[in-house]
Amino acid sequence: MDEDLVKIDSNNRKKKFKDFFVKFKKQLILLSTIIILIVFSYFIYGDLQKKNKIKIADRYNEATIEYYSGNEKNIEKKLVDIIKKKDKTYSPLSLYFLLENKIIVENSKINELFDILINETDLEKEIKNLVIYKKALYNSEFETENNLIKILNPVMNSESIWKSHAFYLMAEYFYFKNEKQKSKEFFEKIVSQENGNLSIKKESQKRLNRDFSE
Repeated sequence: MDEDLVKIDSNNRKKKFKDFFVKFKKQLILLSTIIILIVFSYFIYGDLQKKNKIKIADRYNEATIEYYSGNEKNIEKKLVDIIKKKDKTYSPLSLYFLLENKIIVENSKINELFDILINETDLEKEIKNLVIYKKALYNSEFETENNLIKILNPVMNSESIWKSHAFYLMAEYFYFKNEKQKSKEFFEKIVSQENGNLSIKKESQKRLNRDFSE
């Protein structure tokens, strides 16, 4: 008797499952198709990203090799094109190459390229902070106090590993301008940092003892 009841119960479950499948057949097939497409799209996208990364790397390497071999034709255009690709690795490297070799000298053009990296490129947090610091360093020779602080604010108001570097840049900026009190305040900020860069903290303390002791 018990076996018959179990058999009936099993048959009922099978019938319910069959009825459910028949009733929602189209929806289930559609859902399965969507899941398969999502999985395939994910792998295809990843593959395309890798191939695109390789192409950008090849372009960067070709451009720098040509430059060092004496063929400087179109080097600016090639590297600017890479920057505009907004690649996490090779866009910053391209800008640094342009700066180090003074291939572009117009301040406005350089700042436009910095802004592409800072505002439009999906950089890791500390890489972005480094780019901001480098932008400030580049502008420190000609920018006003307010504009330089505005550039550095995202780093100075964070707990970035580049915070000490940003403070030190401002301390040196004001020292060069003979604004000793402002310079001293930034050196003191560096020394008072709990997690600041140790070598910069030591150097800042030396500067305070040497240049600001009464």
